[in-house]
Amino acid sequence: MNGKTVLITGASSGIGKETAKTLIREGYTVYAAARRIEKMADLKALGCIPLKMDITHTDDIADVVAAIIKKCGGVDVLINNAGFGMYGAIEDTPIDEARYQFEVNLFGLAELTRAILPYMRNKGAGKIVNITSVGGKIYTPLGSWYHATKHALEGWSDCLRLEVSPFGIDVIIVEPGAIGTEFGSVLEGQMMKRSGDTVYANVAQSLVTANKRFYEDGAASHPSVIARTISSALSSGKPKTRYVVGKLSKPLLFLRRWLSDRSFDRLIMSMAR
Repeated sequence: MNGKTVLITGASSGIGKETAKTLIREGYTVYAAARRIEKMADLKALGCIPLKMDITHTDDIADVVAAIIKKCGGVDVLINNAGFGMYGAIEDTPIDEARYQFEVNLFGLAELTRAILPYMRNKGAGKIVNITSVGGKIYTPLGSWYHATKHALEGWSDCLRLEVSPFGIDVIIVEPGAIGTEFGSVLEGQMMKRSGDTVYANVAQSLVTANKRFYEDGAASHPSVIARTISSALSSGKPKTRYVVGKLSKPLLFLRRWLSDRSFDRLIMSMAR
C-alpha cells in the first residue's frame, strides 16, 4: 500500500470508474464520489469507499470532505472528473440549462477543490488532476456551452497551478479525445431534444451520425487509456502540466494550432457530415 488517499468524482462510470479500479490495484486508498452510488457496488467490492455526492450541492461536498478528513485527515490526490456534455444550438438552449452546465463542469469542481486545498497546503504536497477535454481547445457546432465550460476549466487550472505550486501541489490537466463512455449517448439525447425539431435539425442529425462513428462503432479509445495516463502522472515526481490522450486528440489539437479559423471551421463541419 502506498498510503496515498485519492478522491475521484464522477466515478460511477467511464473514466472515473476505470481510474478508480486502476488506482485501487496500485494500492491507493480510493474514495469514489458520484450521484449514482448504486453504480459503484463493483468498486466497493474491490476495496473502494463509495460516497454519494452531487457536485452541484454544497452540502454534499461538505459531507464528503468531512468524511474523508475524519478517516484520513485529508486527500493527497483529487481527481476532478465529474462532468457532462450539454449539446444543442445556442438559440435552443435556455440560459438556466447553460448555467447548470457550468455548475457541474466548473463551479462545483471549484468548490470541491477549495475545500480540499487546506490539507494539501499544510502537508506541503498534493496532486490535483482536472479532466478537461480536447473540447477545451477546439469547438464543434451545437456544443457551445459544453466547450465554454472546458475552455474555462483550462484557464482556471492554469491559474490554480501558479497559485498552489509554492505549496508543493501539482495541478495536472488531462485532455481526452474520443473516449468510449456514456458521453456520446447523453450528448445525442439532449441535443435532439433541444434542436432535433428546430431550424438546426439538419446539423443536429449530422452530428448524431458522426457521433455514432466515434462513440458507438468502436472507434473511440477505451477509458483505460485515461486511467493509465493518470496513474503515470501520479507516480511521476515531476508530472507534465498537460496530457493529451485518446483517439483524435493529438491530430485535432495539431490542426487547430496550425490551421486558420476558417480552415478549421471547414474541417470540423466536414467531420460532422
